[in-house]
Amino acid sequence: MKLASLKGGRDGRLVVVSKDLAWFADASHIAPTLQAALDRWYAAEAELRGLAESLEHGSVPRERFHEHSAASPLPRAYQWADGSAYVNHVQLVRQARGAEMPDSFWTDPLIYQGGSDGFLGPRDPIPLADEAWGCDLEGEVAVVTGDVPMGASREQGLAAIRLVMLCNDVSLRNLIPNELAKSFGFFQSKPASAFSPVAVTPDELDGWQDGKLSGALAVELNGQPLGMADPAIDMTFDFGTLIAHAAKTRSLGAGSIVGSGTVSNRGPDGGPGKPIRDGGVGYSCLAEVRTVETITGGEPQTPFLKAGDVVRIEMRDARRHSIFGAIEQDVVAA
Repeated sequence: MKLASLKGGRDGRLVVVSKDLAWFADASHIAPTLQAALDRWYAAEAELRGLAESLEHGSVPRERFHEHSAASPLPRAYQWADGSAYVNHVQLVRQARGAEMPDSFWTDPLIYQGGSDGFLGPRDPIPLADEAWGCDLEGEVAVVTGDVPMGASREQGLAAIRLVMLCNDVSLRNLIPNELAKSFGFFQSKPASAFSPVAVTPDELDGWQDGKLSGALAVELNGQPLGMADPAIDMTFDFGTLIAHAAKTRSLGAGSIVGSGTVSNRGPDGGPGKPIRDGGVGYSCLAEVRTVETITGGEPQTPFLKAGDVVRIEMRDARRHSIFGAIEQDVVAA
């Protein structure tokens, strides 16, 4: 089942989307918003699945689905907790800052609490007030949970996953070092994120297994391929583990979003990997590109995002059909 929120009001209007992303059926008679559906999931899910089946058969009123009309599936959320499940990425970006990485990072997940009062739509521009801030894209996978009790196990965390989607977790890299130096976490360096036009139930995903999503996460910059990393490879902490970590000392409310962190694959030799043009799977953010350039050439060559750049993030199935729709954003001067 595929769900989306059409723009309108703070929380959008819930619709069911066809498997090929061509059509939608209004679901407001079941729940006005996705959050409302998540709040009563055990009743709403069956009704939404029935509507989705009817949509596939063409037996309910339908309209063309346009990704530009979609907000992020949850235009705002009670919780946005972003992890760093790809320790290879953590190691590289810390290396770029000249910071050592503790051994515990391989056994104890990292999660930060992001701003969730408003997300960008998947086709909304990224506003950038100052290019000196070092604006970066981050291609990620994210899940939406139901209610998770405090102290939940990994298995309970996996069972609580309701939906899967993609994310562009925008970062302002040049603001991060000073914020982290205060030992109090991210804030100004993490502006609004964007999520894919459609969120998908795990049973709909052929590549979903044990809290990981396999496939190629296609990241493009200005129409050129930047990365094709597989989210299931080199994922040190699966989503069940991330959710259990987040719920260690608190319960998570229905509609909580948990992110994977930037998808990152090592090279075959265990190193940082190669660009696509050199036969590698590339990178899901510019910070990794710049770190590898520094390692190999002494200094970074690739600039961070600037006004006029276009970012695209998407996953396709074995038949080359888009699974979640595309995040495609222009960077604009704020």
